[in-house]
Amino acid sequence: MLNIIGAIISGLIVGALAKWFYPGVVPMSLIGTILLGVGGSLVAGLITSRGRRDFQPAGCLASILGAMALIFIGRALGLGF
Repeated sequence: MLNIIGAIISGLIVGALAKWFYPGVVPMSLIGTILLGVGGSLVAGLITSRGRRDFQPAGCLASILGAMALIFIGRALGLGF
């Protein structure tokens, strides 16, 4: 249970920082911000693993960059980010 709460809190922090650093306004709800942060962390973890069998968790900076990449992809696809 504490792992889930920790993922929610870290997702909120990472998502909020990614929205703050990304140029322009990123309209998103609280739940969307949490999901953005968690998704950014997963994307960064997959990139930093680079084909290894075990998943390596990414650091905070890599998670923020992963979340910013998700915002960029969402805007490029016209998803309303």
